[in-house]
Amino acid sequence: MQCMNSPIGSLPDPTPVVVDGVTVMTYELGAQLVDPEGEVVFCHGTPWSAQVWEAAARCLAERYRVHLWDMPGYGRSIGIDSSPVDLRSQMDRLARLLRVWNIERPHVVAHDIGGAVALGAHLVHGCDFASLYLWDVVTLDPWGSPFFRLVADNAEVFTALPLNLHAALVREYIAGAANHGLDADWISELSAPWLTDAGRAAFYRQIASLRPEDTRPVVELLGEVRCRTAIGWGEHDPWIPVEQASRLAESVPNSPPVRILDKAGHLAPIEAPEQVLAALNEWLGRR
Repeated sequence: MQCMNSPIGSLPDPTPVVVDGVTVMTYELGAQLVDPEGEVVFCHGTPWSAQVWEAAARCLAERYRVHLWDMPGYGRSIGIDSSPVDLRSQMDRLARLLRVWNIERPHVVAHDIGGAVALGAHLVHGCDFASLYLWDVVTLDPWGSPFFRLVADNAEVFTALPLNLHAALVREYIAGAANHGLDADWISELSAPWLTDAGRAAFYRQIASLRPEDTRPVVELLGEVRCRTAIGWGEHDPWIPVEQASRLAESVPNSPPVRILDKAGHLAPIEAPEQVLAALNEWLGRR
């Protein structure tokens, strides 16, 4: 598909939206559609930004009005203010952002901690979704690698790293999310927001702010999910074991379908974009 061939970093310029005093950088595609088939909202994870979803977003924007956002503390939202970046705050922020956008019952597609954020907006803050597709999501215990715990206990030490050493750490960390390694251009693009002085501080701050105790209230409510749900996972996810996909499916009503991508790691939207898009098109076509 031609929409899959857009260059890396091809999202439009972001639009700042103020949500309860916090500035969030947002993106909209498909605004020109006269009769869109619905609204799709993408949620990214860590240490990423809306960029991980740009290929799928561009393709779906041929039929849907598509919305993306860089959570405060990530991507183009880094350094705008010092608002909290913990998961509870991001859940509340998504719920408020949907109201600012005046979107009711969107299809929501979420990756990594974006899954916890989307589920929290739905289950804790009462947002209604038309459907929810969860990809390699942070929700069930255990989550948080030994590196996460090391940073959480020593954030000030890591923040003091010289910028060149910090850059090497970030690139290696990002590359390690994939099964067969990422293209060098993708590593550079995903690393770039973290390689400034503000980005260095933000990188360790967001890791130190992510705590499993913030997802446990969401896990307790998984049986109350009120929308069609599907789950996707990379079979070789090195960060969150693929076994969590079936555990999550057992916790959500109506036995949601699970799609396992046999060659993908944690970054399925980038490692297997055509397979992910096919899964999304199939899912959205089941209205």
